[in-house]
Amino acid sequence: MGIVLVSHSSALAGAVAELAGELAGPEVAVRPAGGTDDGRFGTSIELIAAAVRSAESGDGVCVIMDMGSSVLTAKTLLVDLEDEDDPPRVRLADAPFTEGAVAAAVLASTGQDLDAVVDSAEGAWSMRKL
Repeated sequence: MGIVLVSHSSALAGAVAELAGELAGPEVAVRPAGGTDDGRFGTSIELIAAAVRSAESGDGVCVIMDMGSSVLTAKTLLVDLEDEDDPPRVRLADAPFTEGAVAAAVLASTGQDLDAVVDSAEGAWSMRKL
């Protein structure tokens, strides 16, 4: 199972990927896709595509975006993947960035399928802190 974290910030995507990956363990490929190709704030379809390919192991990839154009860029990638002969199975999760990443990664580590992992990420909206 793979998880890709798309953020406008390379540092943010990397930190959340590190946290989620540590909690999930090595069987879950958690990959950051943050910033632009030249290191600025923003999003890059090329970085997202590379992260998806790196995270794909045959079980699918859950993509979690931080906000705004990261969602649009991830949706554009889905359209681009439709043109491929054997595209990776990718689902976008409407989830809070950190909590969703952790929930998805932990559930993925138990061997659940892509739909369950996406549902877990999206269920993180209801996580209470107090």
